[in-house]
Amino acid sequence: MTSANRPARLNRGLLGLLGLLLAAAGALLIAAHFGAIGRVARDTPLVPGTEEPPRLVFYLAIAGSVVLVLAALRWLAAQFTRLPKRTEWQIGEPDQRGRTRLGSSTAAEPVAADIETYDGVRSATARLSGNALAPDLHLLVTTDPDADLSALRIRILGHAVTRLRTALDLTALPVTVEFRIADRGRAVRAR
Repeated sequence: MTSANRPARLNRGLLGLLGLLLAAAGALLIAAHFGAIGRVARDTPLVPGTEEPPRLVFYLAIAGSVVLVLAALRWLAAQFTRLPKRTEWQIGEPDQRGRTRLGSSTAAEPVAADIETYDGVRSATARLSGNALAPDLHLLVTTDPDADLSALRIRILGHAVTRLRTALDLTALPVTVEFRIADRGRAVRAR
């Protein structure tokens, strides 16, 4: 799955616009510093007067800055939590003869390949997270606009997920399925 928490086009567009505005403001400030702007003299003060504002203004500015920094850090953290972490599982008990290790991506790739063969599916991504005793399966399925999502979900859970559960010898396997409905080169999300 490409993302459980996805900032998409709007997020990137707003960030691009903010970046352009900040770059333009910086360029104007540099131009004003070197006297390139005719209406602003180089030695003109930034604000009129030389009196210090009340202390409350400084405290509010500091509090506002802290809130802004925390919001920016939260947004930044959301950018890196797009995919569940891949893990390596140890199957069976280790003994003198060695261990068997299985990458979660190795187990999940056949599920995605199965789902991609279904009618109405354009692409599928599968990701297993958690450990071998309690895995979670995350599926991202891009479908045709006219695909029957409920029938597709039943088929995924009844066929592909059942096969994976049997292969891993699990009694239960929590599954998150996210559908993206393809439309003229773009995908619309449905859960």
